[in-house]
Amino acid sequence: MIGRLMRSATTGYVFGCNLPEPDVPRFGDFVRVPAQRGRIDVIGLVYDIVVQDDAFVRPLVAAGDLPEEYILDQRRNRQVPVEVSVLAVGYRLNEPDGDRSGYIQGLPPQPPVTLDVIAACTRDEIAAFTERLDFLRLVLEAPDAPGEELAVVALQRASAARLVNDRALFLREAGRQVARLLPRDLPRLERILRRLAL
Repeated sequence: MIGRLMRSATTGYVFGCNLPEPDVPRFGDFVRVPAQRGRIDVIGLVYDIVVQDDAFVRPLVAAGDLPEEYILDQRRNRQVPVEVSVLAVGYRLNEPDGDRSGYIQGLPPQPPVTLDVIAACTRDEIAAFTERLDFLRLVLEAPDAPGEELAVVALQRASAARLVNDRALFLREAGRQVARLLPRDLPRLERILRRLAL
């Protein structure tokens, strides 16, 4: 568990966590949350992370020069509220639905419910979800998320979830899919492909 759901919509959700700094989710991470009473898991990509202030931070900032022990105490011992925004890009059917089973790339039929538990997707889950790349359209067309940057980081994470020998082939196919999605936006396509090639 990395957090609990605060609010949600069909297109995405926001969750809160108070994890220590190295464990806070990163931009572009794949995460999942149950919906429809556990019948599906909504898969999403982290696109914004906001570290909220709390009652202890404001007086410390106003104090000016702070001894290092105060800063360390704040970071190690206090629960710093973190708000994480997620773009919904698909879902996993936990109960077969007629002919459909496994992962579906697209918006979920219903949003998750508040206080549900958010979990990071495992390497195997990321690799299985990204066998198809239809989710890239949602990422590139997202009005609130930085689509270009999110697409690149998500594809790099998906590549890293694969065996070393399969990574270059995956990124090549991802580049082809992006080219199919952006045939009339050559500057944007070039920026994405250049980043994927690094």
